[in-house]
Amino acid sequence: MYQYASIKYQISISETDVIKQKVLEWLKAFNTFCFMDSNHYAHNTRYHFLAAADVKNSCTISSESEINEINHFMDSGNWYFGHLCYESITHGVSVKDNLDEIHFPQIFFYQPKTVITLCDDVLEIFADNPKEIYRQITAIHLNDAFKKTINTAVAVQQFFNREQYIDIIKQLQKHIQRGNCYEINFCQKYFINQYDADIWQLYKNLVAISPNPQSCLYKVNDAVLICASPERFIKKISDKIISQPIKGTLARTATTATTLAAEQAALWNSAKDRAENIMVVDMVRNDLSKICTAGSVKVEELFGIYSFPQVHQMITTISGLLCKDISISKLLKATFPMGSMTGAPKKRVMELIQEYEPYQRGIFSGTVGYISPNGDFDFNVVIRSILYNTQSKYLSFYAGSGITAYSNAEKEWEECEIKAAAIRKVLEPSY
Repeated sequence: MYQYASIKYQISISETDVIKQKVLEWLKAFNTFCFMDSNHYAHNTRYHFLAAADVKNSCTISSESEINEINHFMDSGNWYFGHLCYESITHGVSVKDNLDEIHFPQIFFYQPKTVITLCDDVLEIFADNPKEIYRQITAIHLNDAFKKTINTAVAVQQFFNREQYIDIIKQLQKHIQRGNCYEINFCQKYFINQYDADIWQLYKNLVAISPNPQSCLYKVNDAVLICASPERFIKKISDKIISQPIKGTLARTATTATTLAAEQAALWNSAKDRAENIMVVDMVRNDLSKICTAGSVKVEELFGIYSFPQVHQMITTISGLLCKDISISKLLKATFPMGSMTGAPKKRVMELIQEYEPYQRGIFSGTVGYISPNGDFDFNVVIRSILYNTQSKYLSFYAGSGITAYSNAEKEWEECEIKAAAIRKVLEPSY
């Protein structure tokens, strides 16, 4: 069992963004790291940011049958960070051998050598020599940071054009009409074959345009995730489990308090978005009931409307009390993939996703998160994200929406374009 030494430093409010940028700069020295950033959002978020650098021990899992290895790998009293790719837990659905150009492991968790957290005004460093880590970070001069520029002469390609996308949506709606499913999350792929990326600048630019509470910059060897997600998958605080699925999106164009309230009301009153949200809420309640005590699963907030710089989102909060002796592998098998990225019923829509999406999602619509020494954890939903491989220089991102019988295919296309807009502005400044 590896135990960390730790030390705390008081940080003034005016220093928080500076120390965050210095920690990001410090992370450049490491081949594997995770930086999770709440971007000053306070909703159910404890930390301003967390950083986990370098690998003390790791656990790589390539198939669902080996997932119980996670339980043997993790000890209480230590930090763990990692991810699950979308195809890592399939519930018996056969996964096509489609190419995944980014090459994240299906499941990967690691015990970092150093963890840095900022909570309120306290910076805490967990490491063998936390004072030395603090000295290294505070010695960084930010004038030298983020000097590289991104390549502006690029054109993002889309796997489907508008007509192909609309045709697929109509085919999916036929499955809904036949009763094969009620809702399906269909995701389309955008990509650039050769892109000379500065991942640090991309992350900085993306969160500047679209700061979100579940953002992260995550690297495992050559595979990189640049994530500006607004969505939480699942969180544990003591014996309480919280899930916050998003279903319902409206572009934010308001410039006054009156127009902002009107847009928020329009989303809250949308029958289509409410129907999508309810279907996912029922799924999450069902998933949580497998691992929570009887009668404890409840909806804490239904159809909550939250506004972000690019969009308004409809978010519902569901909670439950975790049963005793539920392992992390059992919890993940009960709840993953998250309902907001699959649909209802989960297994049938996962089969349809394999049929109609001719590519692997990989870490997109998967999850990245951490487990703290006391056993609490927090995992996001990987959406609104750039995926990149530093060796092949292949870059991709995805955008999707929930398809129901009430969906208008043209509007679903437009919703995907809205969700992809922030990333396209980063990659194509003229977009």
